[in-house]
Amino acid sequence: MAEHFEIAAGGKAEKYALLLKQVEAVVDGEPDMIANMANVAAMIHETFGFWWTGFYRVVADELVLGPFQGPLACSRIKRGRGVCGTAWAEAQTQVVPDVDRFPGHIACSSASRSEIVVPMMVDGEVAAVLDIDSSRLNTFDEVDRLWLERIVAVLAAVV
Repeated sequence: MAEHFEIAAGGKAEKYALLLKQVEAVVDGEPDMIANMANVAAMIHETFGFWWTGFYRVVADELVLGPFQGPLACSRIKRGRGVCGTAWAEAQTQVVPDVDRFPGHIACSSASRSEIVVPMMVDGEVAAVLDIDSSRLNTFDEVDRLWLERIVAVLAAVV
């Protein structure tokens, strides 16, 4: 699958600004988190053409695969394991330019080269994480982090 990239950060930020407004409109009045996660994953995936875009939900002591776009994924991830488990354990966004250099990276797909994981905070606890993988190195930066955190905050406010 080909990925689409913007050369200028301004172009990417403009796409995210429009996407944020669309996300706000789609989740407005829809209380079901799974439905919202499914639509948001699809919207991000379609907008940017990333390799894999989806959510993992905190269920007891694991992250459990939620709605996603892309190829087959890991079904369950332990707290503190891999990029997703680290984002959950630290309650902090993880931006990984090269997944092969991330200690304990879980290789659900060898095509994944860089990754960003954004925790969704509800009542001060991580309720889910947004996980996005790219088939290219160094895909994600501060622009992605800022806008994806805003998008995830919109989802968290619906709960």
